[in-house]
Amino acid sequence: MENKKLSRAFFERPTLEVARDLLGKTLVFGRHSGIITETEAYIGENDPACHAARGRTKRTETMYAKAGTVYIYLIYGMYHCLNIVTEAKDFPAAVLIRGLRMEGQHLDGPGKLCKALGLTRQHNGLDAITSGDICILDTPTTHGHITTPRIGIRQGTDLHWRFVLQDTSGNSSPRKKAGPVSASALATRKASRSS
Repeated sequence: MENKKLSRAFFERPTLEVARDLLGKTLVFGRHSGIITETEAYIGENDPACHAARGRTKRTETMYAKAGTVYIYLIYGMYHCLNIVTEAKDFPAAVLIRGLRMEGQHLDGPGKLCKALGLTRQHNGLDAITSGDICILDTPTTHGHITTPRIGIRQGTDLHWRFVLQDTSGNSSPRKKAGPVSASALATRKASRSS
């Protein structure tokens, strides 16, 4: 049985749910594909680590697009990062794809996976629902997951918004102490959505 593409409704849900549920799904770009093993959620202008924390700008405009839109940006002037926009149009939220298992190797970081797939800022704004170039397939997984604080950021480090597929070697960083999504994290998320 062939796996179906994820629908727009999948990405219109709360970002924390989308980030968790993307684990084990198959990311397809051109002739390449891989299993998503690690994600992080970035939610709204009140999330201090979210690009939209400084408001709507030319750089962040894609985050305000409809759910399922591809948001790619450059960090350190050399590494591309792939995100998928979530929730309602004009609410800036997205899931960063941090890890991918592809062709027998584990790509342990957003820059590595974009390089392996050939994704660049040229692909920013593609629609992962309707594009013929990129999509995510609804593949089943038998693995559980853990949650940890997000990594590689300076603010919002207390939020357990990083999701890692269990039994996956070579994640982007050594596993930090796992934990549930905290009450304060959910309160921050609700505050972000109501602003």
